[in-house]
Amino acid sequence: MSFRHGLRLLYSQLSLFSRELNRPGCRYVSSSLALSSEKRASDFSSFVARTNTCGELRSAHVGQEVTLCGWIQYQRQGLFLVLRDFQGLTQIIIPQDEAHSHVKKVLYDAPVESVVRVTGTVTSRPPGQKNPKSEALRMQYRYLDLRSFQMQHNLRLRSQMVMKMREYLCNLHGFVDVETPTLFKRTPGGAKEFVVPSREPGKFYCLPQSPQQFKQLLMIGGLDRYFQVARCYRDEGSKPDRQPEFTQIDIEMSFVDQAGIQRLIEGLLQYSWPNERGPITTPFPSMSYAEALAEYGTDKPDTRFGMKIIDISDVFRSVEIGFVQNAVNKPQGTVKAICIPQGARHLQNKDFESLKESAKSQFNQEVLHLILKPDESLKSPLSKFLSEEQQSKLIQALKVQADDMVLLAAGEHEKVCLVLGNMRLESANLLESRGLVLRDPTAFHFLWVVDFPLFLHKEENPAELESAHHPFTAPHPSDTSLLYSEPAKVRSQHYDLVLNGSEIGGGSIRIHNAEQQRFVLETVLKEDPKLLSHLLEALKCGAPPHGGIALGLDRLICLVAGAPSIRDVIAFPKSFKGRDLMSNAPDYITPEELEPYHIQVAWPAAEAEANKN
Repeated sequence: MSFRHGLRLLYSQLSLFSRELNRPGCRYVSSSLALSSEKRASDFSSFVARTNTCGELRSAHVGQEVTLCGWIQYQRQGLFLVLRDFQGLTQIIIPQDEAHSHVKKVLYDAPVESVVRVTGTVTSRPPGQKNPKSEALRMQYRYLDLRSFQMQHNLRLRSQMVMKMREYLCNLHGFVDVETPTLFKRTPGGAKEFVVPSREPGKFYCLPQSPQQFKQLLMIGGLDRYFQVARCYRDEGSKPDRQPEFTQIDIEMSFVDQAGIQRLIEGLLQYSWPNERGPITTPFPSMSYAEALAEYGTDKPDTRFGMKIIDISDVFRSVEIGFVQNAVNKPQGTVKAICIPQGARHLQNKDFESLKESAKSQFNQEVLHLILKPDESLKSPLSKFLSEEQQSKLIQALKVQADDMVLLAAGEHEKVCLVLGNMRLESANLLESRGLVLRDPTAFHFLWVVDFPLFLHKEENPAELESAHHPFTAPHPSDTSLLYSEPAKVRSQHYDLVLNGSEIGGGSIRIHNAEQQRFVLETVLKEDPKLLSHLLEALKCGAPPHGGIALGLDRLICLVAGAPSIRDVIAFPKSFKGRDLMSNAPDYITPEELEPYHIQVAWPAAEAEANKN
């Protein structure tokens, strides 16, 4: 029997076992490989027996039953095989139980390149089986990692979207692409900047954290419409999913208001959006900062699922519990809660304790939980303090159903919102790890968050104020008079663009009056205006009303591509600690090389000894 004939026969045999493989014993672990840039993934499964293509499965598919078709790339020790099609790879876990011994034998004996169809349930890789060194290895040998389907797809997708953005801005709307300097000077406010030595004794450049001042100067210079694919730098240390160097789509316009910037960006994203991700609908919904905090506990809400924060202060106002009464009797005191659907069924006691511990460690806030049992009774030490009428009001206010779990917190409004917002996301992650799908992996929910405060109280010194966005943000027109009397109450003309719970852009209408800008710097923020004398002087020369925005290109592409990290959409990223593992940068330089810069290094003991040798 020819090999080709053998493959046909094997396909026929394995098709007969598809019902057996439909049982939970057969599991899939997704590999992160490419989707086509030409068609939607759903189109590839139209009119055929499969439900998904190999390489398409993500963590959001966990718990779903899927059917895949493809070729066996390799099989290992009868434990799993890797299935391949034109889209990528998926790991198939071979059932090991006695009931499926015949299936195990067929798959164990199947030659490489056999054609199979399998149906089973998607599952995550079991805890403890992930290789924590795999990402570091990928970054060390990045030039090899770039050959993978996924990296090829992500970088080509990035290139295509940037090209469409250039076309939309320059060819369709008259923007001018201008490069701005990357050697600048220290500026007040914002993130920490990288310092670059110069050959002038005691003088240093700084790498700009954004082209903010330059784009305002371009508006004063009459460019009218500027954009740049801008490299930005922030010395923020070790932060999750951040890079010390990153890329923005940086935009500024003259004679524009907030609504004009928002319409521009909606059109830009609609024009550059990849076809395989489906169309996006404009205009994007909008929500005030106050609403976002009150309902979602964050200024970047993930609106793909519910579990909103509900104020239940009225229910608890007469409940004789010490910490509750202490909360509701204060001016900003409140009692709030979120309802976790089916939380009692899918979450365990250790999960409740983990959530409570997280609230305590991160926010120093106590969180209580209540469960509605099928007999419509509340199960919690707290429930004995509630009358039947109060329990009924609570159930009605939160729309609680049997086996739902309620997380409750009491205290100052903002703090309670923040802790419950964090619990909302942690609970959603827990539920999805148990097989519930709360967030559609194919959905893209855009949201404008507006009406931010112009200033915030400093954490280290609440008597002082700092900019909520940056010191060049204009006050809300309705609050301009408050700027000079009660600046802490002023709203700003600052707007953020949020996608699926991640901030992908932020901008504002700018201060274009020199005296107002000086007042903000000198009087409100207590900054030395001499650091920005060039900008203040330029504003005196006649500045048009102007505003802009910067889109975080890395994070945007990461979300569009469905990548687990922004490092997967950057050709040569830095590690979590800001290191280039491929070239081992940053690296030491010798005292002789430092000499022209008039710098002396206080070497740690180990390095000093190594340098001697």
